[in-house]
Amino acid sequence: MMRKFVGTFVEIGLNFCAMKNKKKIKWFTRPQPGNYPAAKSYLDLIYDEATSSAMISKLKRASLTEFKAKDIFRTSGLSLLGVSNSHVAKDRKKIKKEFRLSPLLLVRDTANGKVIIADGYHRMCAVYSFDEDAVLPCKII
Repeated sequence: MMRKFVGTFVEIGLNFCAMKNKKKIKWFTRPQPGNYPAAKSYLDLIYDEATSSAMISKLKRASLTEFKAKDIFRTSGLSLLGVSNSHVAKDRKKIKKEFRLSPLLLVRDTANGKVIIADGYHRMCAVYSFDEDAVLPCKII
């Protein structure tokens, strides 16, 4: 009986600590102007010019939606960058100072069953380091 109580207490204690470290993430209501050129540059590496340009146009018109950080990571197939990455560290500082972050720009790669993070990979890693269940605003096509 005592052993079960101790195990339950430890589990509750760990969950409490994890919840205590979660930060409220602030977001802009739409991607910032520099996000689209960054996404275009990334997509140009994967697709031809006409295709990537069409994708950017669609992203600009797309509505904002939300997905959990852990779900975007699973579907992207990318590795999680650590806090030692300079860009992730910069975004973590923004989160701690309660500065707003730009929503992510995502592209569905249905041929490969993945989601491409066209812009926002470092922001995603920074947010994930605080809370894998955080809901992130994004545009997705």
